[in-house]
Amino acid sequence: MNPIIERLLASPEPAIRYKTRVNILGENPRGANARKLRAEIASSPRVRLLLSERNKNGEIPYHPYQKWYGAHWVLTMLAELDYPPGDTQLIPLRERVLTWLLSPNYARWIPTIKGRARIHASIEGNAIWYLNKLGLADERVSRLVARLLETQWPDGGWNCDKTARGNTSSFHETIIPMRALIADSKRTKDKHERAATKRAAEVFLTRCLFKRRRDSQIISPRFIQLHYPAYWHYDFLFGLKVMGEGGWLRDPRCADALDLLESKRLPEGGFPAEAKYYRASRQGIPYGRSLVEWGPTGKTRLNEFVTVDALTVLKQAGRFNPKRG
Repeated sequence: MNPIIERLLASPEPAIRYKTRVNILGENPRGANARKLRAEIASSPRVRLLLSERNKNGEIPYHPYQKWYGAHWVLTMLAELDYPPGDTQLIPLRERVLTWLLSPNYARWIPTIKGRARIHASIEGNAIWYLNKLGLADERVSRLVARLLETQWPDGGWNCDKTARGNTSSFHETIIPMRALIADSKRTKDKHERAATKRAAEVFLTRCLFKRRRDSQIISPRFIQLHYPAYWHYDFLFGLKVMGEGGWLRDPRCADALDLLESKRLPEGGFPAEAKYYRASRQGIPYGRSLVEWGPTGKTRLNEFVTVDALTVLKQAGRFNPKRG
């Protein structure tokens, strides 16, 4: 077996072992080994820290969007870790989020300028995605989905920028709603959601996931860096992950991004987190506080979370065989 796979299978982080077995080696996610690993994820040190600030009512006593330790972001990261679905102990967190997102005040926060809704669609997108993945979706999720469908721009994406001319969507605000509608459409089989995901995919595919259409130059230096977690930010690996979830990785327009990903592989076979969007601290800090570390950062240091995502993408694209050394 490939040495990097052996290393991932020996990781102390159960989420890494689970992702390696299920996403890369193709093991049955409902099998005994996978179920055991998901139980380990639920009791792992990272998960315990993420949930450590809950009060006696099971709520996290901050605004749900508080970066990165409010209920919205904690649920996002639990879903990223493949936390087992259906845990009723997470319902108080879900209720905090949905009460916020479905309030009249929140709806008034979405202006329409030049005929286009300026919506932070990544917020609804993450909520739809993690509620589906964590087995917590109920009928209220359809209201969030309807909001996304109603505010999708003609080019297929979404944008929150009040100064945008109204022609071009934001990569940041489009990749997560696209991911959400992919996940929700698998549950609901709704043709309108699936059509919306196809339109959103074109926002990225027509730009090879990181290039301007007019001159093929890189849209932003951050788009070609590797990060974990991405939170609401876009980078090309996150784009490739979502393309894989939607079944578009074999589209030839993903080739440049896949080539770029392969170029970042380290000598030992893994991948680095080249930059990060958080500061690990258990103390209050003004912005970007994470209760946990998400692995090493640096261009030459292997990060297991980035590595397992990158190898998953490359395997789905037919560019990585985990059984070869």
